[in-house]
Amino acid sequence: MKGSYILLLNLKEDVTVNIGKLGKLDLKKGSYVYVGSALNSLESRINRHLRRNKKIHWHIDYLLDFALITDVFVKENSVKEECKVAQFFTKKLIPIKGFGCSDCKCRSHLFYGRYDEIIGIIKKLNMKKYPLKEKP
Repeated sequence: MKGSYILLLNLKEDVTVNIGKLGKLDLKKGSYVYVGSALNSLESRINRHLRRNKKIHWHIDYLLDFALITDVFVKENSVKEECKVAQFFTKKLIPIKGFGCSDCKCRSHLFYGRYDEIIGIIKKLNMKKYPLKEKP
């Protein structure tokens, strides 16, 4: 499967996270959404994010040491749509500047906001809930 995905994240407390070259970010407790894509194997990418022990490679890897993935949503597609998906969140949520978008011109691929706002946007995108094997 190829396409875009959304990780719905929860931070239980305020944290300061060192995100590689991006530097230190102060993040408030609450709900976050991360937008990504995988044009090789969407399932493998998502399963990698769900694993605790992995080599740190992307910005999201640093954050996942602190945040809990509560849900994953996917949209199958053979073209890269993560920037298009991220734009929907930019309009309603608070973008975390520079996060996850070092290879594009987006402001961010990580957003902070109220859980109900995040879910409302995801519903408008018609993305399917990805079954988690175990509740993280």
